[in-house]
Amino acid sequence: MSELSQLAALALILAGTFFFSVGTLGLIRFPDLRSRLHALTKADNLGLGLVLTGVALLLGSWTSAAVLVLTWVLALAAASISAHVLGGIDAAEQSQQRRGGSETQATPPTPDTPERQS
Repeated sequence: MSELSQLAALALILAGTFFFSVGTLGLIRFPDLRSRLHALTKADNLGLGLVLTGVALLLGSWTSAAVLVLTWVLALAAASISAHVLGGIDAAEQSQQRRGGSETQATPPTPDTPERQS
């Protein structure tokens, strides 16, 4: 393996870890769920693609590159499905709050928790 391909693989892996870090920072810093999901899914999927491309260059095999591409495609699908589900749950909760429904309901005491006596 030439030094140029090793250098390119290292650059791709470092760029991928940068995008992973930015996605994690977005998850921590953004205020609402939809912004967090956007930052996390976009940056992490790009980061994963860059890291896997760098690893495929290091391995130097078409078979391993195909497996890594399949891994990336499955991760893209899983991230988009989970973000869609979480975004739908958030939209339903916001819609319920706008209609005047309370998000937190009073729960009756369970046998394990004693009731407060006034």
